[in-house]
Amino acid sequence: MVIPVHDVNPARRTPWVTYALILANVLVFLFTPGMTGSVTGEGSLAQMCHLQAFLDHYAAVPQELLQHRLPRLVPTGETGVGPRGPGCVIGPPDYDKSPELSVLTAMFLHGGWPHLLGNMLFLWIFGNNVEDRMGHLRYLLFYGVCGYASAYGFALTNPSSTTPLIGASGAIAGVLGAYLVLYPRARVWVLVPFLIFLPLRLPAWIVLGLWFVLQAFYSAGQGVSDAGTVAYMAHVVGFAAGMLLAWPLKPGTPPPPEPRGILFGRRARRAP
Repeated sequence: MVIPVHDVNPARRTPWVTYALILANVLVFLFTPGMTGSVTGEGSLAQMCHLQAFLDHYAAVPQELLQHRLPRLVPTGETGVGPRGPGCVIGPPDYDKSPELSVLTAMFLHGGWPHLLGNMLFLWIFGNNVEDRMGHLRYLLFYGVCGYASAYGFALTNPSSTTPLIGASGAIAGVLGAYLVLYPRARVWVLVPFLIFLPLRLPAWIVLGLWFVLQAFYSAGQGVSDAGTVAYMAHVVGFAAGMLLAWPLKPGTPPPPEPRGILFGRRARRAP
């Protein structure tokens, strides 16, 4: 409903961990086998099969997380011709996969450019202030904990799912939850798609609160047709985990600068 582009909340120190996470996610995406073809729609069957095998190997699968064992047959990455024509070959896995470790690797995998860029935009805008408040190492640990909480939270609500779970969305949802707790009154510039992209400056509690409400609504399968392909529940759990973990830091958090102008437009009139 709104697209954040900038927050009025300068950080005191360089957010090296946030920068490193963004760089790592982009590099992993660029070097993911078969991803280029799947994104452009011009990938061959071999590329698609290779990508499917790669994701099954390194993505988190809810059923595997809860049962701690691999399926008997998985995509091998090879192509073949069966009774229904060409397709991807399946066979016994030739690797030893750790379901617990797959949560970590899945946090750096994305399904396409929109998925990647959307996640990195939110991390770029809101991650620097959370890292500034927590410190580099604690922020990195916090990011990982939120990612794990979101993956296992989704698995517990979808225990029979065998669909690979990928993306940094759960961990970044934790960052958003922490930002909401620490800087609810910080102003965020957003673009609202209403005939044209209308720029508004809104409090973070409105921007992030609305985002969370929509994720919770979508997780119930309401209002969207792709509720089965997007792990909205992982976003909800990650956001809640971020809020809980950041709550002890709220009392000592310095308030963000308070803009004196009204909320609308670039040339905001000064309030008396």
